[in-house]
Amino acid sequence: MTDYQKEFINFMVDSQVLKFGEFTLKSGRVSPFFMNAGAYVTGTQLMKLGEYYAKAIHENFGDDFDVLFGPAYKGIPLATACVIAYAKLYGKEIKYCSDRKEEKDHGADKGSLLGYKIKDGDRVVIIEDVTTSGKSIEETYPKIKAQETVAGGIKIIGEIVSLDRMEKALDSSKSALQVISEKYGFPAKAIVSMKDVIEVLNVPGGIITEEIKAKLDLYYAEYGAK
Repeated sequence: MTDYQKEFINFMVDSQVLKFGEFTLKSGRVSPFFMNAGAYVTGTQLMKLGEYYAKAIHENFGDDFDVLFGPAYKGIPLATACVIAYAKLYGKEIKYCSDRKEEKDHGADKGSLLGYKIKDGDRVVIIEDVTTSGKSIEETYPKIKAQETVAGGIKIIGEIVSLDRMEKALDSSKSALQVISEKYGFPAKAIVSMKDVIEVLNVPGGIITEEIKAKLDLYYAEYGAK
């Protein structure tokens, strides 16, 4: 684990983005932890968040891409903060793009996309906060590919999320990130995994007490990816 990954884990906790307790997920599962990227609300938090994402993208995908696509709504500030950080850290201008929940039918920027308009020849990295089931990509992938005028005109290099929950997707024994990689043919990566989180926070005086650790163990015994 790198220093920036360790810092990112504590950053999530300090920003009250990663919490431990009892949370009912959209899937119906009752989880002992929850991550909400919507809790990053200050300029400093977004600046740091963009830098952590940029470092993870650079480590996993290098510079071989042109566009960062952030699905609405949470993906919009993620993509914006990250392209700013990428220019600062690596000196490369990456464009940001997002989808609109409702297509705009007027003005110079009408259409289904916000920001840069993806086109043939573009190489795209998708940025999200977290994925439990892998369902979000089922909406995002066709929106990106719909911008092609020729088959294969747009290449998706990969996907990056904040946290790999390391639990099985709804219809699989594999994790959501594994399912995405196998189904769509591009790597799906995370800044950190829950294994990393437990390693950093389950220490004397750490936020993951032995009681919380026991609940995590039970949760992963039932829902952990194989």
